[in-house]
Amino acid sequence: MAGRSPARFVAPLALVAFALALFVVISSATKDEKEATRGRDAGQAQSDESPKKQGEGKKRKKAKTYVVKTGDTPSGIAEKANIPLDQLLELNPDLDPQTLTPGTTIKLR
Repeated sequence: MAGRSPARFVAPLALVAFALALFVVISSATKDEKEATRGRDAGQAQSDESPKKQGEGKKRKKAKTYVVKTGDTPSGIAEKANIPLDQLLELNPDLDPQTLTPGTTIKLR
């Protein structure tokens, strides 16, 4: 054993320590996400129970724009937004279905 390097014994211990530290970091991150989700849900429940301020009783209008995602087509977007395809094309005269790229913002109303 006189010729063996101490690194042969330390390396496995370091690997185990790294795995343990990684596990702790990941588990605390998922715990934080769960707590944040609970906090948002509780905040929504509280806001639902709070008295309405003037003008809060109105329903929100649907989004007036849409950000194109991969695989979207003009007809698919019109269907999702519940508007006729003709209206979508009329509102966006520069819209070319052949060059529709993800990230492009288009008007819906």
